[in-house]
Amino acid sequence: MAGLIEVHAGRLTLGQLRRIYENRTAFRLAAHDRTRIAEATALVDNIVAVGDAAYGINTGFGLLAQTRIPTEQLELLQRNLLLSHAAGVGPALPDPVVRLILALKINALARGYSGVTQGLIDALSALLEHEVYPVIPAQGSVGASGDLAPLAHMSTVLLGIGSVRVRGKVLPAMEGLRLAGLETVKLRAKEGLALINGTQVSTALALSGLFGAENLFGAAVVAGAMSVDALKGSDAPFDDRIHQVRGQPGQIAAAREYRDLIAGSAIRASHLDCTRVQDPYSFRCQPQVMGACLDILRNCSVTLRLEANAVTDNPLLFVEQGDVLSGGNFHAEPVAFAADTLALAIAEIGSLSERRTAVLVDPKMSGLPAFLVENSGVNSGFMIAQVTAAALVSENKTIAAPCSVDSIPTSANQEDHVSMATHAARRLSPMIENAAGVVGIELLAAAQGIDFHRPARSSAVLEQIHAQIRAEIPFYAADRYFAPDIEAAKSLVMSGRFAALVNRLLPSKALRRPTLDDAAFAGAPGTAAADGGFSRPEGEPWHRTEPGRRELLPVRERNTRVDDAGI
Repeated sequence: MAGLIEVHAGRLTLGQLRRIYENRTAFRLAAHDRTRIAEATALVDNIVAVGDAAYGINTGFGLLAQTRIPTEQLELLQRNLLLSHAAGVGPALPDPVVRLILALKINALARGYSGVTQGLIDALSALLEHEVYPVIPAQGSVGASGDLAPLAHMSTVLLGIGSVRVRGKVLPAMEGLRLAGLETVKLRAKEGLALINGTQVSTALALSGLFGAENLFGAAVVAGAMSVDALKGSDAPFDDRIHQVRGQPGQIAAAREYRDLIAGSAIRASHLDCTRVQDPYSFRCQPQVMGACLDILRNCSVTLRLEANAVTDNPLLFVEQGDVLSGGNFHAEPVAFAADTLALAIAEIGSLSERRTAVLVDPKMSGLPAFLVENSGVNSGFMIAQVTAAALVSENKTIAAPCSVDSIPTSANQEDHVSMATHAARRLSPMIENAAGVVGIELLAAAQGIDFHRPARSSAVLEQIHAQIRAEIPFYAADRYFAPDIEAAKSLVMSGRFAALVNRLLPSKALRRPTLDDAAFAGAPGTAAADGGFSRPEGEPWHRTEPGRRELLPVRERNTRVDDAGI
């Protein structure tokens, strides 16, 4: 049975969004959401009954918006809209992304500005609950007028047309409806348009990228700290005083993580009086670079959380005033910008990691055996592993070029500027895969370097990380088939296991006190009103308050300040 999430439409938190992405999910809407949905449906019915012209309700679409549609053809209008717009191509989106798409569409429609019936929302909820995921081609959206083609593929399933994936098996849509306990849906006025208009596909892909980037970031911080010990590098660059005088919040928070991870290292203590004055930038400037990446993650998380809770179809119904307004909330420029900046951070995380590996394999720079292997010459060690990391970094540099600066007119120039948010967000997944390979190689190199410093020990935390690596990947004593080692290390990065050590930094993981800048309106996602509240008795660590329960943060969380913990 899917895990149940109580939903107040428009108030999904980042933590809930990550939970939906990672786990099977069912929704239960609040009673007041159902009331708003019914009121908006009544407004649509009234417009149809009176015969007033309203875009998308009783007119054509796009360039055909001036064409009036007779009442008896309104259901056919909506059905034809879905069929004609289901024109996507390419590989199917993965189940976690489709699960998010369904959840985001339910969340948006349930806010009561779209004019759809409760029955339509319940049908989408049934697909989500029963793990019946529409097969959605990945390509075909330009990120304006909504993600029309992919959302049409999601929606035709409700008509019994197309395919679904159930526990990995592709089935005809009609079979999927049966498994979800549904009959084919008869679309009412505006329902087809509300289904396919919106930024839910772009946003789901960007959220997937954010969650993957968080896992990558955390593993890269851990790998970087290990590499400092492997190099017998200095921890002086992580001194809080350096970062406080600059004042960049991400940098301050990142420096603290490096200090905490390295604290107590006997390897560090063994070379306190060494003659090296400064380490290379890829070691010394980690707080500056990784802190800037952290700021990007946090900023993007704000944009994507807001977009995940937004109403982005067109037109919108404002029941209190009886107005139907056409606008452009479907234009996904905020998502495109977020995805483009996430791409920059992902590329830089990988780039910095590869440079540290390059230093470690160079005996002139590191003082370690050449290419981190004994009897080098007979053994090539990490020589080509570093080349692989360099190749992945360069590939990411080309993929990271911004998509949002591109635009191409569509729909006979009616839609003459588009965001390209969908492929801006979709390209994040392969970038994360590439960067995870780079960081995985660094983890192996750093673990190897620490092994060469025995019997000296690293810090308690880093020794635990080292032990986890060695539990799966043995010491590289002589040349062996290397690819499985790299794949295993990459899997550790992708799993988020090491990122858990820096959860207090990560937007979708951190428990933190919200700031006044956290929301544009009372009760917004992430605020005390929406999340059950955050409070702190005077003199005690921050903790979260939920109905009927008070829980102090874990010890590692207790030093988290508002400026450190993110948005």
